Amino acid sequence: MDRAELSITLHRTGDEVVLRLAGEIDMLTAAQLSTVVNEALADPPPRIVLDMGGVTFCDSQGLGTLVVLSRKASHAQSLLVLSNVGDFLLRVLDITGLRSALMIKNETAP
Repeated sequence: MDRAELSITLHRTGDEVVLRLAGEIDMLTAAQLSTVVNEALADPPPRIVLDMGGVTFCDSQGLGTLVVLSRKASHAQSLLVLSNVGDFLLRVLDITGLRSALMIKNETAP
């Protein structure tokens, strides 16, 4: 069985930090995501964008982590935005009622 992997690429521009995520957000990788976002919040930018275009899976631990990170960003006067969220994840967010708890900005809506 392959171990779940998550790769995170950080790109900082003037007023935002963009984290490109690829792989799975689950109980094995959620702490890695938290660490990177918490490091970005050490000197909080106005916006942190999580580019979810490469995310292939997100379990309940991953969903919970996204909500917690969104709240942490808010407390740090920063805005956590999810972009390029796939249909599967949008559906999970709708089913769980978490869509309203997260800021989602997809560039191109189908």
